[in-house]
Amino acid sequence: MPGWISPWPTKCWLPSAPLPIWILPTGDRKLRSADHRPQACRKSFGRPGGTTTTAVADFSLDIAPGEFVTILGPSGCGKTTLLRLVNGLLKPDGGSVTVGDRTPVPGPDMGFVFQSFRLIPWATAERNVGFGLELAGVEPVRRKEIVARLLDRVGLGRSASAYPAELSGGMKQRVALARALATDPSILLLDEPFASLDAQTREIMQLELLHLWSERRATALFVTHSVEEAILLADRVVVMGAAPHSLRHIVPIDLPRPRRDEVRTSPAFIALRNELTGIIRALITEDPNSPFFNRG
Repeated sequence: MPGWISPWPTKCWLPSAPLPIWILPTGDRKLRSADHRPQACRKSFGRPGGTTTTAVADFSLDIAPGEFVTILGPSGCGKTTLLRLVNGLLKPDGGSVTVGDRTPVPGPDMGFVFQSFRLIPWATAERNVGFGLELAGVEPVRRKEIVARLLDRVGLGRSASAYPAELSGGMKQRVALARALATDPSILLLDEPFASLDAQTREIMQLELLHLWSERRATALFVTHSVEEAILLADRVVVMGAAPHSLRHIVPIDLPRPRRDEVRTSPAFIALRNELTGIIRALITEDPNSPFFNRG
């Protein structure tokens, strides 16, 4: 995009490099001990009455450093739970999740954009975006520079002094995105970050995210319900299904980068959209627990 400026200094405050994500590592890994044979990752939650509900079942995926993977699937199929497992907010009941050479724990090397914004209500947009930098001891001048550029890139340069209560839902979501990017994370986890935006702003922010991501190439996992959004952003699209909540399809996205708005109307994009739309529709109409069972 003409006039685009990186929000980070040439030498960023936090040296970071994209890391691989292994959810049940496959093949021979030097980091795996010889006697450790991990099972497919799974996670369940207790319910009233002593029953349990399965959120993720038999999930296995390797994500390469710097890869952008989007996750599609019906509501309630475990997409958000998967992000929380990768972040370390949740621990698997079986199997393993590995980021780089370790079990994941929340920290500044992981940027997480939640569906619910999670902004500090008594802090301005500027303070919210710079909170992680402040905790890390980044000097005020550099912190202010990074925050100002990120707020500008998400279209909130004039709202730096506004508090969350003064912002719309879409504006809060953009503050949350800028906050996740501010620490220049190695891993970027995004849970429907554009769901609160109007259609026009959403398309603009998709392209802005691609520009920001291409500057550092963090390993990215992006949850969405939009097939077009999934295709535009991703190197691979992972499709999850309900009952069981597991990986059903992986679709490679062989569209050249950098990607611009006009790619949406290309024959290759349209073919991918039709393929993924058919997969999602089949998952919904062939699920006996779906209200749309056998309506395909």
